[in-house]
Amino acid sequence: MSRVAVPAPAGVFGDGDEHNGEQHRLLSLAYDPFTIDRLKATGIGPGWRCLDAGAGNGSVAAWLAQRVGPTGSVTATDLHPARVPDVDGLRVVEHDIVRDPLPEGEFDLVHARLLLRLLPERLAVLDRLVRALKPGRVLQIDEFDATDAPCLQAPDAAARALYRTFTATKNRLMTRRNVAIAFGRQVADAMSRARLADVTSHRRLELWNARSPGLRLLAHHTRHLRDELVQAGMTDRQLAEVRTLLAHPGFRACSYAMYSVQGRRPEEVR
Repeated sequence: MSRVAVPAPAGVFGDGDEHNGEQHRLLSLAYDPFTIDRLKATGIGPGWRCLDAGAGNGSVAAWLAQRVGPTGSVTATDLHPARVPDVDGLRVVEHDIVRDPLPEGEFDLVHARLLLRLLPERLAVLDRLVRALKPGRVLQIDEFDATDAPCLQAPDAAARALYRTFTATKNRLMTRRNVAIAFGRQVADAMSRARLADVTSHRRLELWNARSPGLRLLAHHTRHLRDELVQAGMTDRQLAEVRTLLAHPGFRACSYAMYSVQGRRPEEVR
C-alpha cells in the first residue's frame, strides 16, 4: 500500500496542523470505549488480520494489535502516520484512502471511525473497504450524526442562544466543506447497499458537561476552526464566550449520536 506522489487536498480540520493532536486525543477519550466495546462483539482474537483506516492517533489500532497478538497483525493507515504509536504487531502506512490501493480479500476485520463523513468519495471508499475484507469477515464503521447536540441546561437564555448559534454555524461550514454531518444514521443503509450481510447498528448518546471530552472537543473547535467560524459570521468575542459557556459547571447538552455499524462480507460476493 504505497502512497502516490500527488498531494491530497486538505480536510476540513487542516492538513496535519498544530491542533490535530488535541483533536485526536479528545476523540479517543470520548469514543474509544464505545468503539472497543463494539469491536469486542466481533469475536476478535489472536491471529486476526486487521485494518484500521484513517487511524488518527492510533489508539484503536494499538488496542487491536494487543488483542490479535502475537500471531495476528494490524495495519494502520493514515495521511499522517507519525501520530500512530510504535507497537508490536502494528504496521503503520502513510496512505490516502481515496487514491491509494488497498489489498483485496486480505483482512478479517476492517475498521474506520469518523473517516467517511469527511470524504466526498465516501461511498466509493466504503466499497473499497468491503473489498479489503476476506469473505465472511467483518467491517465496522463508526460515525456521527452531528445534526443536533441540543442544550439541556444553560445559565440563561442568552447562553442557550449562543450555543445554538455556534453549533449551527459549525454545521453549516462543515456542510460547505462536503462533510456529511448526518452520515452516522445513513451508514447502515450504505453498508446494506454495498451488499454486506448481517448489518447491525448501535447508537450511543451521552450527557455532556464541562468535564466531558465531547464539550472539551467543541471548545477546541473554536480555536481549530476559528478562521472558518469567523468567516461564517461569528466573532472572536463570541467564540471566547462559547469556551466560557462550555466550561460552565451548570451547562449540560446531549451529545451527538454516535453510530457503530457492523456488517459481514458474504462468503460469495457477486
